[in-house]
Amino acid sequence: MSLDVAAIRAQFPILASEVYDKPLIYLDNAASAQKPLAVIDRMNEVMTSGYANVHRGLHYMSNKATTDYERARESVARFLAAASPDEIIFTMGGTDAMNLVANSLGVEHLQKGDEVILSVMEHHSNIVPWHLLRERNGVVLKWLDVTDDGVIDLAAYRALFTEKTKLVAITGLSNVLGCAPPLKEMAAIAHEHDALIFVDGCQKSVHGPVDVQDLDVDFYAFTGHKVYGPTGIGALYGKLNLLNSMPPYRGGGEMIDRVTMENVTYNDPPHRFEAGTPPIIEAIGLGAAVEWMMAQNISDLCAHEQSLTQNVMETLTGLNWINLYGQDPAKGPVVAFNIDGAHPHDVSTILDRSGVAVRAGHHCCQPLMTRLGVTATARASFAAYNTHEEIEVFVEALKKAHNMLG
Repeated sequence: MSLDVAAIRAQFPILASEVYDKPLIYLDNAASAQKPLAVIDRMNEVMTSGYANVHRGLHYMSNKATTDYERARESVARFLAAASPDEIIFTMGGTDAMNLVANSLGVEHLQKGDEVILSVMEHHSNIVPWHLLRERNGVVLKWLDVTDDGVIDLAAYRALFTEKTKLVAITGLSNVLGCAPPLKEMAAIAHEHDALIFVDGCQKSVHGPVDVQDLDVDFYAFTGHKVYGPTGIGALYGKLNLLNSMPPYRGGGEMIDRVTMENVTYNDPPHRFEAGTPPIIEAIGLGAAVEWMMAQNISDLCAHEQSLTQNVMETLTGLNWINLYGQDPAKGPVVAFNIDGAHPHDVSTILDRSGVAVRAGHHCCQPLMTRLGVTATARASFAAYNTHEEIEVFVEALKKAHNMLG
């Protein structure tokens, strides 16, 4: 493995911080990743020497900002291996992208009685927008179960389809179990039944290369803050023929072609879905983040994260007072766990006093918590800048928590 982790860490200033007089060990990356200097400096550069509104001016600064903004779109298109930058819509984040698809697609393609297939391990962001369609349009939600490790039975998946099935909405990687559904096979089955497939790639995109054309998915969403970029920005990939068939999600400036007192006509994608002044600085920051990832070699980043995950799983499996959720050997760098007799919030608090940041709660996955028979878990999640030495401190802090609470 060629990844120089020390060199990676040096690019993240926040990792030099201390918490309660202890070095910060940040293991909450599934919630949000830290930011490298490449992103920090690029956003600062825009604000200090290259900011203006985009697409709306003929002066130098507006032209520069527009060029930088559209170059960021090109970077995201390369990151996802999209056929064209016109298939990339900038959104306010992954949640916004999912609401865009649910609303725009729902108006045109989903009627009362039409079915949407979801898995029980979806994040609330990929559940609630479809529930809103259920409430408002009479769309029917059908649920795909998973094993305790998050494995999907493709035969059971295929059996859910009927002539009413119009869409599959599936996570690219569970933020609790760490498992990655077989997206390419699931897309093929959906298309066999003339259904579309939407992928929530918010967890997946930072943990390995994504090729939306090879997967043949119809929509793919991800958020900037989990790929080492800023908050308030995300991206939606959609096949261009589908985007052309969808009405706009929001109205305002930029998304129009012509407005009169009698009617309005709409711009072509992607601008049709980017009403008003967009998150210019954040979009350019997202472009810098995905360029940074591609420059490091995403496969190398993924291999390092996988080694950290294997280290943790092997270590914790030997402790009889730890319950682990999701033990697929190929799982991503997400480890959800509970200590016998201890509430995960208390575990998180004790770890925090050792400088170790983990998440505790239902992780916006209440249907999955019900499926697993728990109300909450603690969760450690790893990024390219984490180290095996940090894992040792994490495990020792867990043992301390067990001694205090178990």
